[in-house]
Amino acid sequence: MSTPEALPLAGLRVVEFTHMVMGPTCGMVLADLGAEVIKVEPLAGDSTRRLLGSGAGFFGTFNRNKKSLAVDVKDPRGREVVLRLLADADVFSENFKTGTMDRLGFGDEALSRLNPRLIRVSHKGFLPGPYEHRTALDEVVQMMGGLAYMTGPEGRPLRAGTSVNDIMGGMFGAIGVLAALAQREKTGRGQAVQSALFENNVFLVAQHMAQFAVTGRPVSPMPSRVSAWAVYDVFTVAGGEQIFLAAVSDTQWALMCDEFGWPDLKTDPRDRKSTRLNSSHSQQSRMPSSA
Repeated sequence: MSTPEALPLAGLRVVEFTHMVMGPTCGMVLADLGAEVIKVEPLAGDSTRRLLGSGAGFFGTFNRNKKSLAVDVKDPRGREVVLRLLADADVFSENFKTGTMDRLGFGDEALSRLNPRLIRVSHKGFLPGPYEHRTALDEVVQMMGGLAYMTGPEGRPLRAGTSVNDIMGGMFGAIGVLAALAQREKTGRGQAVQSALFENNVFLVAQHMAQFAVTGRPVSPMPSRVSAWAVYDVFTVAGGEQIFLAAVSDTQWALMCDEFGWPDLKTDPRDRKSTRLNSSHSQQSRMPSSA
């Protein structure tokens, strides 16, 4: 019987002070890749465990594959327990307000002295700058960064239907950890890594910022946008069900026409003109000039 292959991060230890979604997502990704992730919780347990309503699924979703340790880190004995864990850990992850870890004795400088190989990853609302001490939520940065504007209809900004910035922010934190681990192989030293909700949201709407830069015209929210493709929408079918249908290339358009029995549309020169106008420059260059 063959031995199962070890996961990529097997043998690495992660200690995390995290709650809610963003920080726990980072640890979840690292745990899924094989790291031993020890979640340090207060004696009463992470308050995320007791969330109701839309938060009821947070804890179970983002804390899988982890170990848990309840410690009062304000008590010298509890602090000593955590410091002993961190002395030979590979990663320390946290997502509390700026300054909290320093007050508890787990700041970047203190941990760097304790364990020079330790990678410290912080998940914040904002990266260092004028807003770094502000409290942020997924909704807050969606409103600030324009994602809610792009999601809702005209004049009615609407947050995305899931914790997109929290989840992606945690994933970017994990990517930073992986990069720091690779760098540590060369230098032998750990480093500090940061990820933030607002900057993550800016990345999510970057394509729309670039659209404005390219076209010079204000970008419309998604419900009233002019799509890059003629067929790219939700349609209601005969039985009342809804389907999303898209044709995003000449090949897909031809296949859709074949599937629905529309040979006249497949060869209609007006549609070929529309396709050419919506194609990239490289696609245009490959089309006959007589099309």
